[in-house]
Amino acid sequence: MDKLLELINQNSEFTTAQLAAMLGESEESITNKIKNYKEKGVIKGYKALIDWDKVPDSGVKAIIELKVTPKPETGFDDIAKIVMSYDNVENVYLAASSRYDLVATVKGETIQEIAEFVSKRLSTLDAVIGTATNFVLTQYKEGGVVFYDEDDEDEQRSLIL
Repeated sequence: MDKLLELINQNSEFTTAQLAAMLGESEESITNKIKNYKEKGVIKGYKALIDWDKVPDSGVKAIIELKVTPKPETGFDDIAKIVMSYDNVENVYLAASSRYDLVATVKGETIQEIAEFVSKRLSTLDAVIGTATNFVLTQYKEGGVVFYDEDDEDEQRSLIL
């Protein structure tokens, strides 16, 4: 595994000077490698990880599993392209599962909004033969970052008592 990519994935805010020091390379070398990764499409972008549980009125997230019929020429690619074209779809994965083929994470303002999206958009696609929607209740970890804070839980419990 490429150590530079691991470090950038761990924290995209590392400066080239910090990366160079950690890897024992020159800043110029690191800059060139990052530029090359971007040109080749290895680095697609950078994203902040937000703890939406701490943001009032941040909406809901669901993990939606889709059972689909692949097309002879393109397999699952065409249906995945359609699913990922919706603005509220954050991620789409091809899964190795006996029950479902694609997994998508979807964000919405309300549970009802996501339910309507599934019933009127996803389930009506010709290739989709079944769906299962799982609503995210608590996010514990994402992208290697722990979101669960035991101190926060203790504070919430004391409020209930």
